[in-house]
Amino acid sequence: MTSRLIARLTFRRPPPVVGVIRLAGVIGQGGLLRGGLNLETLAPLIERAFRLPGLEAIALSINSPGGSPAQSALIQRRIRDLAIEREVPVMAFVEDVAASGGYWLACAADEIFINDNSILGSIGVISAGFGFSDAIEKLGIERRLHTQGGKKSLLDPFRPERPEDVARLENVQRQIHDNFKELVRSRRGQRLSLAEEELFSGDFWLGARAVEIGLADGLGDIRGTLRERYGKKVRIRTVARRPGWLRRRFGFGGTPFGALGAPFGAPDGGGLIDNLLASVEARAWWSRFGL
Repeated sequence: MTSRLIARLTFRRPPPVVGVIRLAGVIGQGGLLRGGLNLETLAPLIERAFRLPGLEAIALSINSPGGSPAQSALIQRRIRDLAIEREVPVMAFVEDVAASGGYWLACAADEIFINDNSILGSIGVISAGFGFSDAIEKLGIERRLHTQGGKKSLLDPFRPERPEDVARLENVQRQIHDNFKELVRSRRGQRLSLAEEELFSGDFWLGARAVEIGLADGLGDIRGTLRERYGKKVRIRTVARRPGWLRRRFGFGGTPFGALGAPFGAPDGGGLIDNLLASVEARAWWSRFGL
């Protein structure tokens, strides 16, 4: 074996590896948002992605209309902590939408890439509900509620809305909105070119306009951008939850975020009502952006 061949074999670098973490769906801990994105289910995937051998970068594949601000912050913080700890750059690639909490997740990335038709923004806070006080009165139903603590009951849907309850809710929303704005300022910095009154109004923007105002860095899809950045031999490794033993062996016994939004490990067909409600809740989040 010649010295030239030995040198070539010795110094040949393996192809770069980019770990892909998919963040798709409504962000939430539980309840009607069963099957949504939350730190409990995502933490093992995030950790595994950052431990891939030969890792050059992490790519976040995002498609989320938002959800829980707390879970958005927890997921974003975990990704940033690992990126700093491992000294690995993070890129986000937006599909249909990264709005509200979905954009909060995108702020975990050093660079954000979108499609011409991607929706970004909605940097605001929303709370919605129903009031049934007139309905139960007409039906002759008496509401009985007993609490310890004068402020324990907030915006009871079976009682008329009270100004002091609305003021308390608005105060909470204002604090969350301030946290959201500070995150966007810290992550996007001088790339932002739109006046804050408009940028943080809850409005959202499409594709090239989102790039123009600094919410994103460029147009591009995950495969094309990564091949351009790291070469055609780049290995794109998607990190996903492993199905349970019964599903691997027989094809049943649990479903990871199936069509009805069932959480991983839930019996197929089990909790059908909960899953249908979860689908309705998720549909309401997506419909805010015409999707």
